[in-house]
Amino acid sequence: MEALEDFLKTVGALYDETRVLILKFIGRYGPLCVCDLENSFEMTQSRLSRHLKILKDAGFLRVKRVGKWNYYYIRKPLDRFRQEILKEIEILPVELPKLRKLSKECEL
Repeated sequence: MEALEDFLKTVGALYDETRVLILKFIGRYGPLCVCDLENSFEMTQSRLSRHLKILKDAGFLRVKRVGKWNYYYIRKPLDRFRQEILKEIEILPVELPKLRKLSKECEL
């Protein structure tokens, strides 16, 4: 049953266009601070945090605190299922917002 719950959580996290765009964005530019994502997506912190929590709980993202910033990045290692999902998201012909960075570069 645990495997089914994990599968449903993973698939359910992708049932939102914004979350798919966030994954593609972090995959391209990450690791990124919440402030960078807020600024780039022009989204409130509370709404963005909800999306990030769902993606983290679904096993796609990790978060690391560096100074006063929380940086989100694609989790590694990923299982094959999530790797394949991210490969498909990477080739989706969708337009991403422009990266508008506020934080310093982060080496994770």
